Amino acid sequence: MKTSRISLVVTVILVTAFSMVLSAQWVHYPTPGLTRTKDGKPNLAAPVPRTANGTPDLSGVWVSIAPEKAVAPNYAGAPGSGGPPFMNIENFLTSDSSIVMLPAADALYREHGRLLGAGRPSELCLPHGIPDAMLIPGQPFKIVQTPGLTLILFEEFNHYRQVFTDGRPFPADLSPSWLGSSTGRWTRDTFIVDTAGFNDQTWLDDSGHPHSDSMRTTEQFHRIDAGSMELQITINDSKSYAKPWTIHLDLRLAADSDLIEDICENERDNAHTIKN
Repeated sequence: MKTSRISLVVTVILVTAFSMVLSAQWVHYPTPGLTRTKDGKPNLAAPVPRTANGTPDLSGVWVSIAPEKAVAPNYAGAPGSGGPPFMNIENFLTSDSSIVMLPAADALYREHGRLLGAGRPSELCLPHGIPDAMLIPGQPFKIVQTPGLTLILFEEFNHYRQVFTDGRPFPADLSPSWLGSSTGRWTRDTFIVDTAGFNDQTWLDDSGHPHSDSMRTTEQFHRIDAGSMELQITINDSKSYAKPWTIHLDLRLAADSDLIEDICENERDNAHTIKN
C-alpha cells in the first residue's frame, strides 16, 4: 500500500509538471513558413517543407506522442512501480526488437526499481540523456537546421545538442559527455544522426534502463508532413545489452509556439535537505 501511494504521488507530480510546461509556451505567435488554411490555422497536413538544397526541413518545436497502449516497468521481481507507463522505454520498442540486458545492467535496473526511480540524474538537475530527453510526452524540444550544423534544443534545463553535418568525423579524443558527440547525414529524405562518446551516468528512460560508456546511438528522423515526424533510435551497447535494439517515436509539431527558459535549481533544495 505504501509503495502504491508513493507511485501515485510521483505520477501526479510528474503529470502536473508536464502540464505546466505545455501551458507555459508562447501560443498564438505564428510559426514562420507554415502553410495555413483560409482561417489562418496551420495546415499540419501540408507537404513537408524543404530547404534550399532540397532536403526536408526539420526545423520547429516538436513533442513526442504517448503510445496508445503502454505498460508500467517490470523490474522482474523487484517491489514497487517505476512510475507512469509512458516513462518506460519498452513501450516504444519496434515490433522486431527486444531488450536483453546483461547481468550487470539487469542488476542495476532492478536496483532502480527497488528505489522507485529515486536517484535519477534529473533530481540533481543533471541532463536527461538520449533517448530519454525526447521520450516524455509533451516535453518540447526544438530543431534548428542550418547548412553544416543542426541544433537540438531541449526546453527542460536549457540543454542542447550539436549535430555536425559538415563532413567532420568524431573527435579523435571522445571525452565522455552527457549527450555525446553527434554527426549527421542525409539518406534520401531521412536524416541519420550517429552519436558516441557518452558517459555512463544518464538513464535511457525514467524507469531506469542503464547504459555504459560504450553506447552508440543511431537516430533516423523522417518528416512525414508539415505536422508530423517519425523518429527511430537504435541503441547499441555491448557492455549492457546482448544485442542492439530499436525504439520508434511519433513526433508532433507544436505549431505557433516556442521554447521558454527552464532553469533547474533543485540542487539548492537538495543541499538544504542534507544540511538539516
